[in-house]
Amino acid sequence: MNEMFSQEELVLPQCKYEYLDHTADVQLHSWGDSLKEAFEQCGIAMFAYMTEIETVEIKESAEIEAIGHDIESLLFHFLDELLFLFSCEPYLICSKVTITEFMCEGEEFKIKCKCYGEEFTLGKHPQGTEVKAITYSAMQIVNEPDKNRFELFVIIDI
Repeated sequence: MNEMFSQEELVLPQCKYEYLDHTADVQLHSWGDSLKEAFEQCGIAMFAYMTEIETVEIKESAEIEAIGHDIESLLFHFLDELLFLFSCEPYLICSKVTITEFMCEGEEFKIKCKCYGEEFTLGKHPQGTEVKAITYSAMQIVNEPDKNRFELFVIIDI
């Protein structure tokens, strides 16, 4: 089913992530002009590890929510929800994630996110590496607004 999207929804964000070597897994490193953007980039980095993200068109969308008891658990649950989105039929691979609600203060840690992409299809989407799980191992969140520094480091189990 093709949905109608606005021009703004079809524009992909600039790449602000990289992959760092890790013993048996891979570490996602993302950054942004805000913590929210760093979270979005981390989600895209995970999808881009599963396929060549340039091959993913925006044809469908889905919404997810994640809740945590602190910032680390929020990041874990956010990525876990994105992985779940890909793991359920139809397998939705996303080329863009837009966080529409980002609560990260006091005791409220919540994300609402709109995900854009299409069903993963072998032949169209080169098969990258399967992501088995998100981990807390060596997770780092750099949130230094006074230095305009927002970075995430997350190890994913492959």
